[in-house]
Amino acid sequence: IIRRGKVMNFHEIRFPASLSFGSVGGPERRTEIVTLANGFEERNNPWADSRRRYDAGVGMRSLDDIETLISFFEARHGQLYGFRWKDWTDYKSCLPSAAISSEDQNIGTGDGVQRSFQLSKTYQSGGEGYTRMVTKPVAGTILISVAGDQLVETVHFDVDDETGFVEFVDTPDDGVAITAGFEFDVPVRFDADRLEMSLQSFSAGEIPTIPVVEVRV
Repeated sequence: IIRRGKVMNFHEIRFPASLSFGSVGGPERRTEIVTLANGFEERNNPWADSRRRYDAGVGMRSLDDIETLISFFEARHGQLYGFRWKDWTDYKSCLPSAAISSEDQNIGTGDGVQRSFQLSKTYQSGGEGYTRMVTKPVAGTILISVAGDQLVETVHFDVDDETGFVEFVDTPDDGVAITAGFEFDVPVRFDADRLEMSLQSFSAGEIPTIPVVEVRV
């Protein structure tokens, strides 16, 4: 598989999923609001895509967890290297309670020429929607269909699990729907260059703050 735009300051390792379970966080937007003299507002969104933030401190339940966190933090050199994060509230192409299907998400339409397509997830509400590029799919979970026929990975297509690109062996015909189902991680980094924890506060039940923020890759 051709690696597209591989990020050198990113480690293809997932933050321990048992520690991210129960974490606090989710998507954020940046909206600029100007209130006019007549009371009306002008609103502008300078970000085309949302960005996710999390607090990993909630997942720390024992001193062994703290040791695992410190090792992970040191190996990433603080904020220097990004890593994968499992967002337990949003990690599948379908509803959390559903099983992944090869027809969960429409990722493109064949034109008889293009062989490479980016995995994506679309969020719909009413008549509006937002399409999120999925750049860190989980290997072994990706299902692909063309015109409703499920294909076989490594036989009919390959997936770059570091970028989320699907490459077909045979070019999809013009006008056919290309759909996918998958699990995915969020590319993130630590949002601080130091960890502040103490045995006394942890024993007293205080939860450390460990900020994590999504990065563009």
